[in-house]
Amino acid sequence: MKVLVLNAGSSSLKFELFDMPAERVLASGLVERIGEAGSRLLWRSDPAEPKREVKQAIPDHAQGLSLVLGALCGGDGAPLDSLSEIGAVGHRVVHGGEAFSATALITSEVEAAIEAHVPLAPLHNPPNLLGIRVAREALPGAAQVAVFDTAFHQSLPPKAYLYALPKELYRDHQVRRYGFHGTSHRFVAQRAAELLGRPLEDLRIITCHLGNGASICAVERGRSVDTSMGMTPLEGLIMGTRCGDLDPALPLFLQRQLGMDADEVDLLLNKRSGMLGLSGMSNDLRELEDAAEAGHQDAALALDAYAYRIRKYIGAYTAVLGSVDAIVFTAGVGENSDVVRAAVLEGLAPMGYALDAEANRGLRGREADITAPGSRTRVLVIPTDEELAIARDAMAVALGG
Repeated sequence: MKVLVLNAGSSSLKFELFDMPAERVLASGLVERIGEAGSRLLWRSDPAEPKREVKQAIPDHAQGLSLVLGALCGGDGAPLDSLSEIGAVGHRVVHGGEAFSATALITSEVEAAIEAHVPLAPLHNPPNLLGIRVAREALPGAAQVAVFDTAFHQSLPPKAYLYALPKELYRDHQVRRYGFHGTSHRFVAQRAAELLGRPLEDLRIITCHLGNGASICAVERGRSVDTSMGMTPLEGLIMGTRCGDLDPALPLFLQRQLGMDADEVDLLLNKRSGMLGLSGMSNDLRELEDAAEAGHQDAALALDAYAYRIRKYIGAYTAVLGSVDAIVFTAGVGENSDVVRAAVLEGLAPMGYALDAEANRGLRGREADITAPGSRTRVLVIPTDEELAIARDAMAVALGG
């Protein structure tokens, strides 16, 4: 079965085509700047080859997907002979609220539920819905499947997901912790179990998804029991441009004392804070590491704060789990920055976390066990693959599994 994985953003459409169950990638790419000047399709069918570029006006997502399907079928080097080969389309959907604790075949009821959760994810669910509707129109014979970022965290107990607010805010307006990056946390936890040669149901694992967006998750016997992101992706770790945890009275201070309105506060906390705000120069960890090495004090401070916040959460989740069998670093920073991994675990050897400095040094983008001899907890680097996880789920649902 061929499975097409789609991730629709407000002005972009990422895609990956899989041959399942062999899990072979047949093509991948991105339509960017949809509805804007300079729109284009970038794609390739062979990772060893440079990306192909198609520049043309792409006014909407329907035209973007049409361009993708045209590239995938019938053209030079196309991986498909016919679009009918696509048996399922897996859609990344950011927010499923409490309605979805697992992947779902998209029906009219599921689509309505995704739309009902737009107030909880106003920047993400609308383009996700648009991608679903466009794909259904273009590929009417394929099963349309929704894979939710929030689903994995629906196993959180009430003591972890409830905020200390009047109960009617939860009851009437769904104000609670939801957590995100669930597909990634689930994928790397399962892979960690495979590497350890033990059933996931026997393990306690802390997974650290560290990218421009970042979150950490306590996984107990295959279930998420706590996670750092909250009702929105703003809570928790310091991120590229998001502030993470802060005094909840701070937005009120900014509004009352500086005259900022709600939109200005939202922009400040989500787009101008985090590593960018602390360093005053960049949200790119690679640039900050280079700058810190060259003596840039604010870059060094940003890196220290970034690692410190992760370390605090590791301590908290160690207490939640009682004991930890493995800690996993994943996503762009977690997979590629030996500096961050070392800084995060610095001083944690008495708690059972110690990495092998030599094994860690220079490790980028590949799976590895970097545990120091004598460490009670295994330290693993596992590249995440959310697209593959979505493809697996989509195939299983399409086959009735």
